[in-house]
Amino acid sequence: MGRGIESSFGRFLNYVRISVTDRCNFRCRYCMPSGGVPTLSHEEIMSYEDILFLAKALSSMGVRRLRFTGGEPFVRKDFVPFLERLRSELPELAVAVTTNGSLVKLWAKRLGDLDLDGISVSLDSLNPERFRDITRLGDLGSVIEGIDALVDSSNAVKLNTVIVKGFNDDELPDLLGFARERGALLRLIEFMPLDSDVWFENAFVSVDDMIDGLPDRELWIPERSSESGISGPSVYYRNRTTGQRLGLIAAVSHHFCDRCNRLRITSDGEVRPCLFDVRGRSVMSALRNRCGEALVETIAAAALDKPECWTQVARGESRMSRIGG
Repeated sequence: MGRGIESSFGRFLNYVRISVTDRCNFRCRYCMPSGGVPTLSHEEIMSYEDILFLAKALSSMGVRRLRFTGGEPFVRKDFVPFLERLRSELPELAVAVTTNGSLVKLWAKRLGDLDLDGISVSLDSLNPERFRDITRLGDLGSVIEGIDALVDSSNAVKLNTVIVKGFNDDELPDLLGFARERGALLRLIEFMPLDSDVWFENAFVSVDDMIDGLPDRELWIPERSSESGISGPSVYYRNRTTGQRLGLIAAVSHHFCDRCNRLRITSDGEVRPCLFDVRGRSVMSALRNRCGEALVETIAAAALDKPECWTQVARGESRMSRIGG
């Protein structure tokens, strides 16, 4: 297998995020406006057969890892049966899923049997009222039940927390304890300026400040990249006493654009070279016509559109509200 899809500025892309739906049962404040966003019809989004054809093309181009997102992927009917088919037909690919956790309890055993390479669950507060406030529609109890069911069936559970000043930055000890009790990996994420309607600068907490705010700060030591065994945007710390590990994602204060190895593909088949860009190249026609050559050509062209840094996109007109979709 090759190095991946050749991109601009000497980068090779071997990790692709694929949105299986634009719909979500939450309305997280840092992710989308209160009224939500216009939704696509079922006919406008990629079918599972389209996504499988896409996955095979990406694998042939050197992609080694797929992450399925939404919206909320478990909102879409038959998502888990699709994953089972994908794992059967492309066993060499690493497969991960990002979810809000509210709908996974019933699927946890089958997800565990799939031996996924990662299941990331968003968890921005352990306070039920705060959780309801930031998600607008979310029920913390159902998410915790989902996390516990996943932990019982898998050892690849990650908890993703966006830290917002004055909202949940006081919950670091509780979040660390919650993750440690369950053997899950907590990852703290900087609040990113995805859209001026949902981002405000005085709510930003840098990773450096998060580290300084850790309980028993002197016990947390950085891991070398060779020790973490995990590729991606996170840097990792380990507690010398408990052995607990913590990931931190500094997309704003210490951006990792120079080593970004990712593309994202929306549920309606648009290849976008950067998380912050709403512009892309559509592969829907190639997918629907099962034209592998046109599909590969379009993906390769989209990879060459990748900017040197996300700030080039953020300074322009292109903004987005939907992190996953």
